[in-house]
Amino acid sequence: MIDRIADWLKSAEAWLDARGKPAWIAAMVIGFVFVWPIGLAILLYMIWSNRMSCKSRWRSRHARFAPTGNAAFDEYRAETLRRLEEEQTAFTAFLDRLRKAKDKAEFEQFMAERRTAPGGNGDAVA
Repeated sequence: MIDRIADWLKSAEAWLDARGKPAWIAAMVIGFVFVWPIGLAILLYMIWSNRMSCKSRWRSRHARFAPTGNAAFDEYRAETLRRLEEEQTAFTAFLDRLRKAKDKAEFEQFMAERRTAPGGNGDAVA
């Protein structure tokens, strides 16, 4: 009896693995909807077995910055990345200046409206 259950669980695991992460997530959601301990068990199994990890994507994303062995290309890439980082810093500073200018203009408009509003006392503002 236990062997049959274990065989069924192994075949279900293989079936879900063949269909990928969305199948595992769907099985977990269905488990939570119908019998929440089953959904919880599937979630814990997915975490324990690293089926929810993104390590392969992380490695491939960072592997592209490893030296290629071609010195000219590596220098070109390093220079391009440095230039892009400088442009990003300059653009961020530009956006900060725009935000400050907008805030200042809005504040000055508020103060002008407050001074000219009927019943408003502009003298009380220091």
